[in-house]
Amino acid sequence: MRYLLVVALTLGAGVAAAQDSPNKNGSHAIIAPPDQLTWGPAPAALPPGAKLAVLEGNPSETGPYTMRLLMPDRYRIPPHYHPFTEHVTVLKGAFKVGMGERFDAAAMTQLPAGTFAALEPGTRHFAEAQGETILQLHGVGPWGLTYVNPADDPRQRTP
Repeated sequence: MRYLLVVALTLGAGVAAAQDSPNKNGSHAIIAPPDQLTWGPAPAALPPGAKLAVLEGNPSETGPYTMRLLMPDRYRIPPHYHPFTEHVTVLKGAFKVGMGERFDAAAMTQLPAGTFAALEPGTRHFAEAQGETILQLHGVGPWGLTYVNPADDPRQRTP
């Protein structure tokens, strides 16, 4: 049985230390220098070991969001999909991605720093970091993640 597991992210953990104040004409700007981000643990839907910083919005709510995911070398995300389009920009390191419902290292494509990708809702994919890797993820929430094989879901494992 496949089911949607929406990740609840709180703005209190992993929020960028960014300035968000109105300027002279009343519009807002968010400025988030990389050395001032507040990294927290990644959501429980992701395998342990990654860190997350929310730059804009609240990924657990309807509306736009921007977040960064910091992964150690060889960090793997089993086959999964998202309920909405996933926009990914590789900022540091390399991110290897494969398409399909089974993890197959031989079928992965390396996305070097600077690469942008957009995956439509329901696109089954899997991934692995090559070196310490930072991704910027943005889209319209709520952000969610569904594993193809529910046994791969870290939330289903007992400590």
